[in-house]
Amino acid sequence: MAGLGTWSLTRVVLIVLLLPGSLAECGHISLSDPIVRLGDPVTASCVIGQNCNHLDPESEILWKLESELQPGGRQQRLPDGTRVSTITLPHLNHTQARLSCCILWGNSLQILDQVELQAGYPPPTPYNLSCLMNLTTNSFICQWEPGPDPHLPTNFTLKSFKSRGKCQTQEEPIQECVPEARQSHCSIQRKHLLLYQSLVVWVQAENALGTSLSPQMCFHPIDLVKLEPPTLGTLDPSPEGAPAQPDCLCFHWESWKPSLYMEQKCELRYQPQLGEASWALVTPLPSRTLHHKLCGLLPATAYTLQMRCTRWPLPGHWSDWSPSLELKTTERAPIVRLDTWWRQRQLDPRTVNVQLFWKPMPLEEDSGRIQGYLVSWRPSGQVGAVQLCNTTELNCTFHLPLEAWEVALVAYNTGGNSHPTSVVFMESRGPPLARLHSVARDPHSIWVGWDSPSSQPQAYVIEWGLGPPSPSGSNKTWRMEHNGNITGTLLQENIKPFELYEITVTPLYQDTMGPSQHIYAYSQEKAPSHAPELHLKHIGKTWAELEWVPEAPELGKSPLTHYTIFWTNAQKQSFSTVLNASSWNFVLRGLEPASLYHVHLMATSRGGATNNTGLTLMTLALDESELHILLGLFALLLLLISLCGAAWLCCSPSRKNHLWPSVPDPARSSLSAWVPTIMAEETFQLPSLRDPSMPPIAKITVLEEEEKKPGPWESSDNSGTCGVPTLVQAYVLQGGPREASTQPQPQSSTNDQVLYGQVLGSPTSPGPGHYLRCDSTQPLLGGLTPSPKSYENLWFQTSPLGAPVSPSPSQEDDCIFGPLLDFPLLQGLRIHGVEGMGGF
Repeated sequence: MAGLGTWSLTRVVLIVLLLPGSLAECGHISLSDPIVRLGDPVTASCVIGQNCNHLDPESEILWKLESELQPGGRQQRLPDGTRVSTITLPHLNHTQARLSCCILWGNSLQILDQVELQAGYPPPTPYNLSCLMNLTTNSFICQWEPGPDPHLPTNFTLKSFKSRGKCQTQEEPIQECVPEARQSHCSIQRKHLLLYQSLVVWVQAENALGTSLSPQMCFHPIDLVKLEPPTLGTLDPSPEGAPAQPDCLCFHWESWKPSLYMEQKCELRYQPQLGEASWALVTPLPSRTLHHKLCGLLPATAYTLQMRCTRWPLPGHWSDWSPSLELKTTERAPIVRLDTWWRQRQLDPRTVNVQLFWKPMPLEEDSGRIQGYLVSWRPSGQVGAVQLCNTTELNCTFHLPLEAWEVALVAYNTGGNSHPTSVVFMESRGPPLARLHSVARDPHSIWVGWDSPSSQPQAYVIEWGLGPPSPSGSNKTWRMEHNGNITGTLLQENIKPFELYEITVTPLYQDTMGPSQHIYAYSQEKAPSHAPELHLKHIGKTWAELEWVPEAPELGKSPLTHYTIFWTNAQKQSFSTVLNASSWNFVLRGLEPASLYHVHLMATSRGGATNNTGLTLMTLALDESELHILLGLFALLLLLISLCGAAWLCCSPSRKNHLWPSVPDPARSSLSAWVPTIMAEETFQLPSLRDPSMPPIAKITVLEEEEKKPGPWESSDNSGTCGVPTLVQAYVLQGGPREASTQPQPQSSTNDQVLYGQVLGSPTSPGPGHYLRCDSTQPLLGGLTPSPKSYENLWFQTSPLGAPVSPSPSQEDDCIFGPLLDFPLLQGLRIHGVEGMGGF
């Protein structure tokens, strides 16, 4: 076993080492074309020589394209023993793929030979061919666009030759230029060219599927010269020269030295360094001047400048843009109008304190930057002015002699001073405004209006700021309206909701001004600050009188619209009432004696409502006499209700029957229609009435009997009566509509008593018929009752010896009373007696 295992391992190693080499020499693939157009068919053949005798001659040759088996191979065996397999791939959609010829060896495929397939397109025609003559590198440079990728290795070649005239003849070829891989430009050295001789240039593209040529270009190399950009510089202002204009920039440039003897034209572009500003172009600039003054710029603004040049008037290429030059324009003096306002306060008989305010109003879109303000005063008789303030703020406070009435105000920056503004302190001698009013438009604006005075003003000054309790004059905002015809303006600056503002309006005339008038207003009114305090004036057992002192109207707030009084008892029950704003007292009524109440007052205006701190009160308690009167009234009311209820129950029969129900009278019901009028013959004898055990009988009525045929419920067969003659019983309800007796029957003393009777007898009997009556008060429709006593209802039957004998219970039930028990209302009348009397 060990030797066998060693031999198997050696065999496997030999197969692995020797088989691939031997198989590789067996197969060979030949192609119709290794490079084809993408999508075209490819035909391949795999030949296995006759020297490969170690292969199974019946094994099939297989094809693989990359890792996929390709069906459709045609197998063929030649006479010399060579095997050939041919396959055609209808569409080669891979730009590069590996085709393999394989054979099945054991359980795996063994590759015999493989080849590389390539597919692509012919080279596209190069386009956009352009050339230039670079005098710096002394080379002629051409560049082009290669076009779309053909998926095959493609070679580009720049070809040219010298020519004369209009490039109709070819004289001398110039050395070809082959660019580096993946580059689309190439250069020809200057030594191979004549600058003033015609030159023909084109580009050739070539790959395995073909060749393409670009259109030819014909030109003189000197006409394609590209100059180097100039160099920009700053011009230093001369000491004796005029100051630079604030909207101009001065600069110069130097041309490239090899181009000093060429006629050129140049272009300038500039861009302000303000966000994403675009470039502005200035053209043409003559190259001989070498300096330029650029005006119309923004003052105090930095600019970026660039320049480029080309041959002129001869053809040529524009140079690249020069390196950037950054310059900044100077400032201009502020171009503004200064609106002014002031407040004066006399300190002593010779000095006055002046608080001057101003606002710059630009007169142009770019009025210049303001660095500060100067306030000066020129005393009478002096040449120079006295500087009072130099500030960057919009106000200044200074002292002046009492006789001074004018100062000068200017704005300045590095470019100079603005035109001076004369401030004249006028006296208040003009007519005042007729009326001042205000309306809140929204939480951040107030409309203030006025009636025009008798004389037309030239302007108005409006001031506004926080009202009391803020200090007077602190943080006030002001504005001047130069239109004297207006009668109102909207204030939106520094306006906040729920704040009280004091607004002042002053009219300005030609040489004087009118007195100031003010008003208080809210942009959004808030609720009243507090509500009046309640005071208890009088109080009783069920009422309380309250009073309060109305609050004085608040500045700038609308008056109160109404009051609301709320009161709550100890059981947390709340009540309220609304009073008009002119009320000052109120009486609470309907209160409970000796009860605690909490009362508070709410004052309401257009801006909201406010509650006061509240008042707690207790009503007076009732005395002893009043308590007795209330208890008596309550007892009398309870008695009256009881009497009314009793009368209502007695007078209403429907209510009475619910408490004392009455027993229905069967004589007045449909039961009376069931009574039969014909009785059968039967000997029936009553027991002796003198029997001491017999209870007294209230009444016996003798009725005449008629012969009549048996009813439907009576049996005519005597055999069914157990030998007893047929008994015909008739039950008569005393007082009913079918009364059989002509004798008067006394009525019962009460309507609730129901009388029952039974007639017994026969026409063959020697004695008369008998009627047995029972004065029973037992209700017919009542529930189950105990068995009646023997004397309450009797049943007698005469024996042959004349002694009363009661029939047997079976005979009674089956022969005599059987049919009667079919009546449902009479089933309750069955009476079971004692011994010797029988049962019913």
